[in-house]
Amino acid sequence: MIQLGIFSGYFPYDLDTTVKTIRGLGFNTVQLDLHFKDIDLSAGQITAEKAKQVRDAFRDADLPICAISGYTNIVHPDLDERKRRVDYLKEIIRNARQFGTPYVISESGTFNTESDWAPDEHNTTEDAYEQARDVIADLAQTAYDHGSVFLLETYVNNVIGSLEQTKRVFEDVGTKGLDLLMDPTNYFESYNIDEMDSILNAVFDDDITSRVRVAHAKDVKRSGDDKSEKHADIGDEDALESHTFRGVGEIELPAAGLGELNYDLYVQRLSEKSPNVPLIIEHLDESDVPRAKEFVQGVLKKYGV
Repeated sequence: MIQLGIFSGYFPYDLDTTVKTIRGLGFNTVQLDLHFKDIDLSAGQITAEKAKQVRDAFRDADLPICAISGYTNIVHPDLDERKRRVDYLKEIIRNARQFGTPYVISESGTFNTESDWAPDEHNTTEDAYEQARDVIADLAQTAYDHGSVFLLETYVNNVIGSLEQTKRVFEDVGTKGLDLLMDPTNYFESYNIDEMDSILNAVFDDDITSRVRVAHAKDVKRSGDDKSEKHADIGDEDALESHTFRGVGEIELPAAGLGELNYDLYVQRLSEKSPNVPLIIEHLDESDVPRAKEFVQGVLKKYGV
């Protein structure tokens, strides 16, 4: 059966409080965000001792860590900033096994200078693809060398933003140290959201889905009059933008059950290809967790997966 989990970063507390809160909500796995009020896991601060402390806290609560968030803009147009970001992502990858999982996740990034999620004209060029491919290949090799796996998350506004680009980068880089994070909402923009079922089926009909190791549960809908980059207040003044981001331009990415994603089809196709995959709820604040969990759980129960 599909395991249902949540990002630890939506619970901005010390380690013990975060673990107890998530377990109390009935989840049985987490995607680990390296941010706790009482442990510094920033760049240059990850140690085997700290990783063991985090790993053991979640294991003691029967709440295993399925993957680690490493989200950053790996093709940041400022090369010094790009190096800083990629170096920290590599640090996470090198230490992933110490936290109890091989999997570290990031999207491919954008050449937009103002945002990690907004599109940029350069994203669709061959030069952008080649730069992203080279960074992804480096990350995959780092992962392979340390017994880890880099999970690429496709996102429509980034350089690797479609099924075709995802397939191409896997063909070019190979699967040594590289697998896939499945989030179907990330394939939609205003030009294809009305073709939802055909897009979902195209994604899951492709052999690339054999590489899915973790899946996400959020939603997608048209943004209406608000075309700005959308962020939510999750009750943490220190929250990263990756935790607060809710869409940009024509598309909003709300919590599961609050948009237009065909969850029945998504769950059915996901269970066909990845019947035991962790499904991680995201894009919400703590107060909305019970509702979102009940919604996703209901779809999983409906199809017996």
